[in-house]
Formats: sequence, structure tokens, C-alpha cells
Amino acid sequence: MVPDVSTGDRSRGLLSYLFGPGRRNEHTDPHIVAAFAMPGIVDPGRVPLDQHQAALTELADYLDQPVHLREQRLGKKVPQHVWHCPVRTAPGDRYLTDEEWAEVARRIVHATGIAEHSDDTACRWIAVRHAEDHIHIMATSVREDGRRPRNRGDGRRAQAECRRIEAELGLRRLKSGDGTAPKTPTGAEVAKAERQGRKNTARVWLREHAYAAAAAARDEAEFFAVLTALGVQVRPRLGPVTGEVTGYSLAAPGDTDAKGDPIYYGGSALAPDLSLNRLRERFTPTEDGGHSAVAERGDGQSDAGSTWRHADAELRAAYAFVITASDGTVGDQADAQVQAQAAAFAELLHNTAAAAPRPLRVELRAAATALNRANRSAIRAEHRAADALRQAGRTLLTVPGSKDGDFVTAALVSAVFLLIALGEWHTQRGHQQQAEAAHQALARLQTAQQQAARPRLAQLAAHTPSPQIQDRLAAAVQAAVPEHAQRILTDPAWPALATALAQAESAGTPPRRALADLTGQRELDTADRPADVLLWRLRNSTADRVAFRVRAATSRTRRPTTPAVPPADIRPTDVRPSTTTPTAEHPARRSR
Repeated sequence: MVPDVSTGDRSRGLLSYLFGPGRRNEHTDPHIVAAFAMPGIVDPGRVPLDQHQAALTELADYLDQPVHLREQRLGKKVPQHVWHCPVRTAPGDRYLTDEEWAEVARRIVHATGIAEHSDDTACRWIAVRHAEDHIHIMATSVREDGRRPRNRGDGRRAQAECRRIEAELGLRRLKSGDGTAPKTPTGAEVAKAERQGRKNTARVWLREHAYAAAAAARDEAEFFAVLTALGVQVRPRLGPVTGEVTGYSLAAPGDTDAKGDPIYYGGSALAPDLSLNRLRERFTPTEDGGHSAVAERGDGQSDAGSTWRHADAELRAAYAFVITASDGTVGDQADAQVQAQAAAFAELLHNTAAAAPRPLRVELRAAATALNRANRSAIRAEHRAADALRQAGRTLLTVPGSKDGDFVTAALVSAVFLLIALGEWHTQRGHQQQAEAAHQALARLQTAQQQAARPRLAQLAAHTPSPQIQDRLAAAVQAAVPEHAQRILTDPAWPALATALAQAESAGTPPRRALADLTGQRELDTADRPADVLLWRLRNSTADRVAFRVRAATSRTRRPTTPAVPPADIRPTDVRPSTTTPTAEHPARRSR
């Protein structure tokens, strides 16, 4: 059950809509189901058609009487005196009777402070039903005694009352909000989008593009430049004294009012974390000037393999930190730092959708859009704690359309586990809407990961080693990871993992050693397909070792007196999320 509180200043106009045919002739049998004083009140939905307009005017005047008296006493208009709260059941719920809707209305006006039970001097209100699945509660927010109601926080209070009503009436239990959700498009915006044949309203379209631009930009100037390149009209707000930019508004191409002027939406009207102040917190320069520790070719462009391996390492580092924070084994600032990881991960996912192979982009964009709701909560993020993950995500934009399938898949596997961990963290802290959004994003991200993995899995499975070698590799699994061995060996990805282990052995890494390096990771405890996880970890670590050996050999030819030091441990689970993890560089592509 979803309430949506708003205010206005035209009682007659709102009544005309409530008792009218609707914007798309969707209203059926409009009538009053409850009111502050049912006996004797005129119901415009129950009068002859030729009396309808007069009845609307009479009802509006009746509801506005306390408002007019207050205006006469104070000598000025009462601002925003119309209180409006539609209440809608969830899709799939049973239809409530008029009597049940009447009780819902009485409980909502009581809970919000509009008209508490047994208060004879409360505000005047009515509840109109013109559809099977919802009602509209309208009130004039001046009490009979001339005072304004004490209805601060009415939206939150209406939400809480709806949760109780759902439980009592056996309706679908929806998630409680925390005031951080973006504004939903109005009915007029939805109707306009439908008339123009657009999938999304201008508000939603601008929100998605603003998130994508924020993920790609390093500062606000670049943020505005990216939006302009996407066709968005940008209107900065300047301070009256200093002339500095204090905010901004955006308009979608072709979205105009009746006069033909662009319709602008402020950043905070799109989403709370899209206000300029919130964006500036993310744009604060890092100590290294925003450079990321990834390998580059001589032409200054990032090496795709190293870039994706670097993103994978940062994702695993973030996962380790979120898991530790969920266990309660870190300091008091952990929640603010985890919230920062969530925000940086959402940016990385937007950039992943732009950098990944084209067939994966639809699912990745859908995952990024769903995750936008899960990347913010009432906890204020300490964004500097996630600079490493954010920079890794921005570096992905230097390798668009990457063909490095193994590295992309490995990064997506790590992203799946980080998203699972963030969903659990939100659940532990009662962030119900964020946890639900994370769950929705997870389904799309897993689809993309499986789609990315499918070709390589088939290729590796087609080269499965002989039964004798498979038996020896299975024995190595039993010895190295006995607690997970049965699940690994029955995983559909085991034939591909066996091939990868055999290949690693041919390259000089014994299977037991390779498995020991990989299985100290907590992901295996919750992985549905542990062999799949090990496969991509193994291929990534093998690539790191090969790159190191080539680099070490080249280093010896250049500086024979300088010994090369191999990486002590490929596993990234001990990496701090606020520190950029070094990744292997290919010497032939490294900048000189």
C-alpha cells in the first residue's frame, strides 16, 4: 500500500480532477467513501450531470471555509493549503471494499495529524474513490479553530500506518522508505510521455543520464560537459553575491511547456544524491590527482587486460571490507565507509555498462539503473574511503567494447559478490527499499555475468583433460579444499575448471598450490557455483603471474643488478578499500 503526500493551493481544481473522467478516461464511478462529516455533505459523484459543476464549487467552498476565515483574520493568503494523499494497493492485492477504504482513510488522516480521532476542531477532509485499487484523500490544512495542523513528517507517518494496515488486511507487505528515494513522476508527466511515445518520463530520463554522467566525470565542469554532449540542456544556478555556481537544473531535449520553454528539473528534484553539493563530495580530488594505477600503452591508453584486472581487485577489496563491516569487526566509521563503497560501486557499474562487450550492455545498464536506489541511504557516505574503487571504475571508460572476455567475466563475478554483500548489509540495517533494489540489480547482473562466461566455459569444457588427469585434479581439490570439494566437483563448471587447472599446471603452477591461493576467499561459502568462481579467479591470477614473469625478465635485461620481487599473494581479500591495489603491467605496453 503506497501513500504519496503532496500539497497545492487549488481546492476546486483538485476536486475537478478527482470527480472527472481522468486524463485518459480511466476514472470509473467517482464517489466519496469517507469524510470528516459524512451526513449532509454534497457528493459531486452522486448528483445529476447538469448539477455536477455546481456541486464541485459547493464542496470546494465548504472545505475551504476555515481557510477563508484564517485569511480574513491574517489579511493574507494561506500558502499550500490543499493537502493531497493518494493511497494505492500493490499490484496483485485484492480490491478493498468502500468500507475498508473508508477505514484506511480515517487511519491515514489520524496518523498524519490532519484529523486525529475525536478531534472536533481538526481539518476538513474527504476520501474519493474513482478506481478499484486506490483512493485520494483531500484535506484543507487549516483546522476549524483556525490553526494549521501539526503534520510535520506526514509522508513518513503515512508510510508507517500503511505498513500496519497491510498486516491487518492481509495485503502485500511493501518496504518502508527512509526519505532518500527520488521523487516519482507525476500523473501528468506519465501521460505526457505516453502521448509522445517515450518509454520513460523526462524526469526519469534525466535522472538516468545524470547518474551516468556523474559516474564518468572527475569534476563538476566535466559533469556538465558530459550532460551537454548527451543532448541535455544544463542551466547552472549562480549565487547572487559571488556569482559562483550553487546548483543546477536539467531539461530533456524536446520537453517543453505550453509556451515552448524547456522544463527544467533541479538536481535534488531528480534524486537526493544528485544535488550539486552531494556531487561535489564525490568530485573532491584524490591525493594522486585522480590517476589510477593501471598499465598504459605507449600511446597513453590503458591496457584493457590490466584495467579489468585492476577493477576486479578493487571489487574484491571492497567485498572484503563490506563483509568485515557486516560482521561488526571494524570501527565506528564503518557504515559511512560502506555507504561510500555502495556509491562508488554504483558508478563503476554504470561505467562497466559502457566498457563491456556490446552484448552485455543491456543487462548491465538495467542492473546499474536498479542499483541507483541501493546506493544511497540515510547514512552519510565518507566518499574518500572509496576513491580506489571509484577511480578503477572511471578507468574502465578508457577501454570501451573490450574483448578481454576472461577479465570482464572475472570482474563481473566479483561485482556479483560485492552486490550480495551490500544487499545483506542494507538488510542488517533495516534499509528495506535499498535491499530490495540490490536484489533486483543482482538478478540483472548475474544474467550479464552468465552471458559473459558462456563462450569461455564451452571452450574450456571442450578441451577437458583425460579421465586420469581429472581424477588427479579432483584429488587435489579434495586435499586443498575439503569443505567445498563436493560442491566444486558437482558444479557444472567443473570440466572447465579442470581444464584451467591443467593449463596452470603446464605453466608451472601445481593444482594444489593454485587452489590454496584461491580458496581462502569467503565467496566460496555462499557461492551457488564455487567451481565457476574458482575458474575466473584462477585465470586472472595466472594472467598476473605470466605478466609478472615477462616484466621481471625484461627488467633484468634493462637493470641486471636489480632483483625482481614476485607478488607475495595474488589474493586481494586483505587489500584496504581506500588504497589502490597495484596490478600487473605488461612491459611491452607500459608507458616509458
